[in-house]
Amino acid sequence: MIEKTIKNYLDGHFIAPSFLERPENPPETYVLFEKTGGAESNHINSGTFAFQSYAPSLFEAAKLNVKLKACLNEMIYFTDISKAKLNSDYNFTDPETKEYRYQAVYDFKY
Repeated sequence: MIEKTIKNYLDGHFIAPSFLERPENPPETYVLFEKTGGAESNHINSGTFAFQSYAPSLFEAAKLNVKLKACLNEMIYFTDISKAKLNSDYNFTDPETKEYRYQAVYDFKY
């Protein structure tokens, strides 16, 4: 399961905790991610994932996002993932909760 592969990789190589679901009492700084789409062609799976970097300030969320992207780009060297490509990233601050976050969208082949 690709979600488990990504979660295990982040837990072993990234500075902030990662979650597939928002924790009831989230830490100050963390990453939340989810699969937003996927396909299969010639027995090769692909998937698109959204990674949200949460932090106490917009600047800290942006810095966490940069570090997250560097970590995700390295996944092709350490896992069964053959492609890790940034699709887009942007400020994704939640207007309702006023939580600072950046979102990076990645395409993977596995």
